[in-house]
Amino acid sequence: MEEVFNSIGIIGKQDAPAIKDTINTLVNFLVNHERRVVVNEHASRHLDKTDIDTADHHTIGQECDLAIVVGGDGTILNAARTLCDYGLPLVGVNEGRLGFLVDISPDELLNKMEEILIKGEYLIEERFLLHANLLREGESIAESNAFNDVILHKWNMVRMIEFDTYINDQFVIGQRSDGLIVSTPTGSTAYALSGGGPLLHPTLDAVVLVPICPHTLSNRPIVVSGTSHITLIINDCYFDHAQLACDGQTSISLQERDHIHITKKDKPVRLIHPANHNHFEILRAKLNWG
Repeated sequence: MEEVFNSIGIIGKQDAPAIKDTINTLVNFLVNHERRVVVNEHASRHLDKTDIDTADHHTIGQECDLAIVVGGDGTILNAARTLCDYGLPLVGVNEGRLGFLVDISPDELLNKMEEILIKGEYLIEERFLLHANLLREGESIAESNAFNDVILHKWNMVRMIEFDTYINDQFVIGQRSDGLIVSTPTGSTAYALSGGGPLLHPTLDAVVLVPICPHTLSNRPIVVSGTSHITLIINDCYFDHAQLACDGQTSISLQERDHIHITKKDKPVRLIHPANHNHFEILRAKLNWG
């Protein structure tokens, strides 16, 4: 069933003067088509119009039918984490670099917005996030969502981390390495790819675990069910030697005996793509395949 998008939030990339033209083109288009427009603080700095409401992500999630993210993949990662609980669909306009998630270019902005908002021609795709919960002495001290990946990585010292990995309470491996990437299919084209992990189709219900520079050549990436409960237990770690990061945007220092629990988040992200969206075409273009 075609959705109706009458109230639209615009989320702009932080500290990015280059998005000014795109933001104003988008706002003028939406106002001319009688849509209510709300922008976040970063987008509001570039507005020519003075009568457009500014709101935080919480308000956008509560009051809008759709969020248009203008920036790069990092901008949409942040939006996905903060808006996923509201069920708000996201559409991305690429003002960044690679742009695996933001698949509308500025030069085709008006044509694609007309197709999506006026003609109702689009694809909608659900992708899952991960939820990481850090326990110290049995008490939860930090938690966060991740659209791409949850990463255990060394920090501030040229020394490997020692940790154990459990999947569904079954011991898998104790390893010494620079860390571990626990990635969603969406994140399989990000850090996990650089670490030698496989490309997963974004619709798969699977998680990939990619070791970072392991101290044994037989330690390879593994793919498990998306419903798996993954536990990492830190065994050897000086203070501030290792950190836990979600999408590379939130991080916390780890200590010995910390337990990290990683599960699939119960609410997915809903991405809207143009009707001609083709995941393999994006891979060919972004990864320079022949």
